[in-house]
Amino acid sequence: MKTNSVNTLIFPKINTTVQQIIFVLLLLLCLFPVISSPIALLLGLIVANLSGHPFLHLNHKATNILLQVSVVGLGFGMNVHSAVAAGKEGFLFTIGSIIATIALGTLLGKWFNIQKKTSHLISCGTAICGGSAIAAIAPVIQSNEKQTSVALGVIFILNSIALFVFPAVGHWLNMSQNDFGLWCAIAIHDTSSVVGAANKYGAEALQVATTVKLARALWIIPVALITAVAFKNKTSKLKIPYFIGLFILAMVCNTYFSPVASVAPHLVSIAKTGLTVTLFLIGAGLNRSVLKSVGLLPLLQGVLLWGFIAVGTLISILYFN
Repeated sequence: MKTNSVNTLIFPKINTTVQQIIFVLLLLLCLFPVISSPIALLLGLIVANLSGHPFLHLNHKATNILLQVSVVGLGFGMNVHSAVAAGKEGFLFTIGSIIATIALGTLLGKWFNIQKKTSHLISCGTAICGGSAIAAIAPVIQSNEKQTSVALGVIFILNSIALFVFPAVGHWLNMSQNDFGLWCAIAIHDTSSVVGAANKYGAEALQVATTVKLARALWIIPVALITAVAFKNKTSKLKIPYFIGLFILAMVCNTYFSPVASVAPHLVSIAKTGLTVTLFLIGAGLNRSVLKSVGLLPLLQGVLLWGFIAVGTLISILYFN
C-alpha cells in the first residue's frame, strides 16, 4: 500500500526530522515489556494519523521480515508432540472454514458487484492467513495495485479490531486456553494478530494458536493452484511461505536438542518483542488515506465474512468440539 502519509496528518506542518524522532521513540518504547501487543498497535495507529510515518516506503517489507523472523523464534518455545496434537485438532476446522469462507466470499462479491479479483483476495485473506495469503494470491490472479491495496486494507483494519475484541470475548465466555487458541487461529486473519491476541490470553493459547495458524497457512499452496485454474492463469509464480519450515525446525531443535532448549526462553522472549514491534508497524501503516481507499462494499464483504467465520467457529468450538 504505497500511500503518501503527508496528506493524511492532523498536524501536517511537522517536519521530517521531528516525525522521525517521534516514530523512533515510540518504536523503541515497544521494546519494553510494559507495552502489550494491542497497545503497540494503538501507538502505531496514533503515529500514522497524527504525526505521520516517515519511513512508510519501507514499512511493508520491514513488517513481513520481522513477522517471519519472530514467528520462527516462537518455534523455540514449542514442543513437537504438543504441536502435532494441536494441528490435528484444528485440521477439520481448517478445511471446512476455508471452503465455506471462500464460497461465501464469492457469492458476496457477486451480490455487492465488487471487482472479482478484489473480492477473491479478500475471501482468501479471510479464509487462510490475511496479508500473507493476499501476497501469495495477488500475482497468481495478476491483480493491480489498487485491487491488492483494497484487500490488504480490509484485512488489516479487521485485524486491528480483532486484537482488542477477541481476548475480551474469550474472557467473557470463560474460554479455555486451548479453545481460545484454536478460535484465534481460525477466525483472525493475519498471523501477527493471531499471535498477539493469543499471547495476551496465555502461554497455552499462544502455542495452540501459532501451530494451527501456521498449519493453516500451508493451504495457500492448494488454494493458489486452484485459483490459477479458476482465473485461467498458467504463467504466474506461486509464493510459498518457506519460513514455516524454519518454524518447524525450531520446534524440533527445542524438543530434541537440550543445548537449544536451554537458551530457548531467551529466544522466545526476543520473538515476542519482535511481534510487538511488528504490530506497531502494522498500525503505523494504517493512515487515513489507506482507510479511505478501502471503500464501503469491500469493507462490508470483509466484515460479513469475518463475522461468519468468527461466530461459526466459536459455536463449533464451544458446542461441538
